[in-house]
Amino acid sequence: MADKRDYYEVLGVSKDADEAALKKAYRQLAKKYHPDANPGDTEAEAKFKEASEAYSVLSDPEKRAKYDQFGHAAFEQGGAGYGGAGGFEFNMDDFGDIFGDIFGGMFGGRSRRQSNGPMQGRNLGATVRITFEEAISGVEKEIELTLKDECPKCNGSGAKPGTSKETCPKCSGKGQIIYTSQSLFGTVRNVQTCPDCNGSGKIIKEKCPDCYGTGYVSSKKRIKFTVPAGIDSGQTLRIPGKGEPGVNGGPRGDLIIEVVVSSHPVFERHDMDIYSVVPISFATAALGGEIKIATVYGDVMYDVKAGTQTGTRIKLKGKGVPSRRNKEYKGDHYVTLVVKVPERLNNEQKEALKAFDLAMNGDNPDGTATGSKKKKGLFK
Repeated sequence: MADKRDYYEVLGVSKDADEAALKKAYRQLAKKYHPDANPGDTEAEAKFKEASEAYSVLSDPEKRAKYDQFGHAAFEQGGAGYGGAGGFEFNMDDFGDIFGDIFGGMFGGRSRRQSNGPMQGRNLGATVRITFEEAISGVEKEIELTLKDECPKCNGSGAKPGTSKETCPKCSGKGQIIYTSQSLFGTVRNVQTCPDCNGSGKIIKEKCPDCYGTGYVSSKKRIKFTVPAGIDSGQTLRIPGKGEPGVNGGPRGDLIIEVVVSSHPVFERHDMDIYSVVPISFATAALGGEIKIATVYGDVMYDVKAGTQTGTRIKLKGKGVPSRRNKEYKGDHYVTLVVKVPERLNNEQKEALKAFDLAMNGDNPDGTATGSKKKKGLFK
């Protein structure tokens, strides 16, 4: 036992940590190192077992008191704690709410201890693609899904009309089967959902011919929803009550819709701001002038200052993405001005450019004008 780490160190908590702190620390470690989340990773499995062992002791007030007094020796064979051949014993029921929180939400599972009570139905997932402009302005959308509803013939019981469900003989109506096994930790008491009745405590002898004993019938339905202005790609919308039906009188689950925003050929979004590049002519950059800039709210006119250099960035205030929390606030639109160099010139244009260059720099190799050769060029 000398090579074992301190249980408080394993969970990363102080020795005066309360029950909530212990549970929070263990939940984080269990989610990170659970074998189901790290298949084939022996190191992760070892860390998960180490954390489980620490939590099983520190979460039990009596065991924790003995550990604080005797350390790991409290659980050695013949020690003052919960010894025996397995070292110590813990009940997997103690971990039910933790694993229900961690893996129930991730994989659609439910806490076993709640299998006989009303439970909310599973959430359903869907994806909708919208345009860049729709993400800025918001849009009404509609999707088609196959949803389950209570079977009208058997009223959701799954039993043939005129018959009823019977108590499950395997679990005696409890919905759970309890068994013990030996593990690295010692004797482990496990609770499993009854495989015959799936935790309901009831079985159906004669099934409803319409729903085949499921209690539900499926049909295609169209669901309308609003995509709010300012939504970003990857964000989700929750439509309450449009998921799977509940169990034992529980409410329906929700529909979770992931929004995917298509890219735009001109605009690029970063958080609340929009970026774009606008080409301008050399003459406009040199002399200044009015240009038209496209925004998600339509074209705007902008006065370019004389002598503007390529790469100059300007800000169009309030022309960015609207906030989902505050409808009065919008981000900004940043425009990079790039001086466009003509790719094809005719002879007249080439001569005009040569004359302009001569007027600006003369004919010295270093580009400086010679006093005797200064001429009145295109720009006086």
